[in-house]
Amino acid sequence: MWGHSLGGHLTLRAMVISKDIRAGVIWGGVVGTYQEIFNEWWSKRVGPTFTPSQRERQANRPTRQSFIEKFGEPADSNEFWKSISPNFYLESISGPVQLHHGTSDETVPYVLSEKLYNRLKAIDKEVEYYTYEGADHNISSPAFELAIERSIEFFDKYLK
Repeated sequence: MWGHSLGGHLTLRAMVISKDIRAGVIWGGVVGTYQEIFNEWWSKRVGPTFTPSQRERQANRPTRQSFIEKFGEPADSNEFWKSISPNFYLESISGPVQLHHGTSDETVPYVLSEKLYNRLKAIDKEVEYYTYEGADHNISSPAFELAIERSIEFFDKYLK
């Protein structure tokens, strides 16, 4: 499975709950604990601008604040937030993981990938981590070609 940005979060989550995913590659992933996501990513984001019809649809959905009011601040010591974070179930990960992140990513800080890498290494999971100096959130050229090559080689190694 391959995921980018929030898709990286979904890749990590899927690998924790399903043994069917034999290998995962994550580019610029939102892969921290919820405390890290809120402190190092969400709180630093510039929010989207919604059209009136989008705002109306958004009004009927739960908000981040409604979750905080119901379950408390996202903290690694908060049992609710721990219970829904794949980072607290990494021992169940279904296969090797490869992480890619640009050091100039202004959308998702590369420290989230770095922390996941360290967590996986600490429990002896198969993991590779690549950073791309000056690359943005999409790991644009020329780093893009190298990231694609590494991703294909990784999938070939574990899936062929």
